[in-house]
Amino acid sequence: MSVRCIGEGHRSAIGFRTGTISRDGGVEVDIPSHYVTHAIGEPWQHSRRVLHARLDHLGYDFDEISQLLLLLPPTFDNSDLNAALAEFSDTSQVLTSEISQQARDLSHWSYQVHFKEESEISERVLWPHAPPEYHGMEDARFVRFTQESGDTSYLATYTAFDRNNISVQLLQTTDFRSFTSSPVAGSAAVGKGLAIFPRTIDGCFAALTRSDRESNGIAFSEDLHHWESSVQIQFPREPWELVQLGNCGPPIEIAEGWLVLMHGVGPMRTYAIGALLLDLDDPTTVIGHTRTPILEADEVHREGYVPNVVYSCGALVHAGTLVLPFGYADQRIGVATMQVSDLLSAMES
Repeated sequence: MSVRCIGEGHRSAIGFRTGTISRDGGVEVDIPSHYVTHAIGEPWQHSRRVLHARLDHLGYDFDEISQLLLLLPPTFDNSDLNAALAEFSDTSQVLTSEISQQARDLSHWSYQVHFKEESEISERVLWPHAPPEYHGMEDARFVRFTQESGDTSYLATYTAFDRNNISVQLLQTTDFRSFTSSPVAGSAAVGKGLAIFPRTIDGCFAALTRSDRESNGIAFSEDLHHWESSVQIQFPREPWELVQLGNCGPPIEIAEGWLVLMHGVGPMRTYAIGALLLDLDDPTTVIGHTRTPILEADEVHREGYVPNVVYSCGALVHAGTLVLPFGYADQRIGVATMQVSDLLSAMES
């Protein structure tokens, strides 16, 4: 389980916990180590499509940036970038210098970290390294991703915060010891709440998104890094979700469809958690949804650093039981369980 670690100045990092789930849905979290370690970031690879999207966002015309983009492969490292910039700068134009500096700045957004093999997983803390995450790494939405070949890895999107702006970064790991982090871009990856499906659909990566800051949608990508557009699937309509909607982590594949945990924000910015069921072949189709919350803030969960909030970035289904870790009031973590059959019975079409 990933956890959000909040330190002095409300600066966030990503940590981990381990535990056991019994067949009857009982959850036991292991006592974490008393020690903490973090790893130093090293340069990693970059995406040409992300660079293109970033320069587009800054207002540069394609004709102005195409010369640089044509000098770069789809995935490139700092050596490739330096060689391309050296050739690109031969034009000696002021605009060329501006574009080159933006490309150099973006190259610092991708990095890799490696923890010592003998360290315990609860000791490992992913600490801010890249400029966009200077003031925090929040809300990591981890998913066990299965490729078409059958190989598996773990992916997570998280919110990077630099005190003034938010952006989305992608984490990748196979062993929770070595991680890579790199930016994602596109109109569907704006803001918070990108959550990747556990497998491709019709050959494309898919993700839940809230790119309009209010409603839940589905986005598709060819490469995990560029999410250009989305299809809205759920708009606020119940009293407990009228301010905005969001997801509570990646969808869970069950026989009946894609089970999506979502949160709604109502009056007084009170958060509550509900659920959707999406079609397995076409996740833009909503089969069912809960009209009332399955979890909401009560007297126990209401008070804290951020009051009236219950929030989750991921759940799982084990032996027919939905296991939902959740944070409340930005202060503590709890675990809720529910039979999947009961949850499905509570949904309306």
